[in-house]
Amino acid sequence: MAFNLFSKRTASLAVLTAVTLSLAACGSGTSTTAESPEAGATAESPAAGNLSGSILADGSSTVFPITEAMAEEFMAKNPGVQVTVGTSGTGGGFEKFCNNETQISNASRGIKDEEKEKCAAAGVEFVEIPVATDALTVVVNPENDWASCLTIEELATIWGPDAQGKVSNWNQVRSSFPDAPLALYGPGTDSGTFDYFTDTVNGEEGDSRGDYTASEDDNVLVQGVEGDKNALGYFGYAYYAENQDKLKAVEIDGGEGCVAPNEEDVLNGTYKPLSRPLFVYVNKAALAKPEFKAFVDFITDPANKQFVSETGYVPLSDEQYTEAKGLVSQ
Repeated sequence: MAFNLFSKRTASLAVLTAVTLSLAACGSGTSTTAESPEAGATAESPAAGNLSGSILADGSSTVFPITEAMAEEFMAKNPGVQVTVGTSGTGGGFEKFCNNETQISNASRGIKDEEKEKCAAAGVEFVEIPVATDALTVVVNPENDWASCLTIEELATIWGPDAQGKVSNWNQVRSSFPDAPLALYGPGTDSGTFDYFTDTVNGEEGDSRGDYTASEDDNVLVQGVEGDKNALGYFGYAYYAENQDKLKAVEIDGGEGCVAPNEEDVLNGTYKPLSRPLFVYVNKAALAKPEFKAFVDFITDPANKQFVSETGYVPLSDEQYTEAKGLVSQ
């Protein structure tokens, strides 16, 4: 069962309290698992229920469903711990993280050199932990019966900086497409999804047309494409998976034919080049706190990979989980 990312969880993004998050035990698909005290426990972690404290996470809206799901399950076992998860975008999350305002930074791209320098200047040491693989998804309105597959070159025609004010019609993308206005929806510039997509499609990070409807809230993008027959947008696969009845995923031709975004094609390497790793960055000094170490151990425990797949992403392999746990223990 997929988590209801939008009707239940997104309403409390700004301030997720322990009381709000614990509601999942009464109404979400995680309630059965939450009753098992052994799930996610490790040799290093104190017994479930004996922890207290608060943990602050922020950053990518793409990674948010994973961290929130983990937080809900962890707090169900440890009611004395409050985990708050925000969504200021990958860039905004790193800004808070490097200012020592949070202990976890959710990221849909790797940390940039200038962000590393800010962290170093503030004395913030961190550990980069992969948590999942995403099939970054291009979507159109279900009434769109022409754009079933697009090439990377066509995406560049749509989203390149030279397209601003010029490419405004579907038949400018491909002559066989209809004479209809092209309405675009995409992440804002603080988003790691924006960085990754722009770098992959246009060849230079941050170099994109700016005349589109932008939002750091992926739900806004979903609603925009849902409400416009001529719309096209892109975001993390979890938001498409939650709204498959409202959107249509576009297959991507990366040079070897059209491939749809799904777990199988991510794992076999054929959905490219829009497959990407997702990360959490953890404050190294905070790992000395038992409640924080226990939560990070919970995230990196392969016994909890179901919470990744239920949010619509591809979990790590057992070998990758072992490597991730090794990073935390260093």
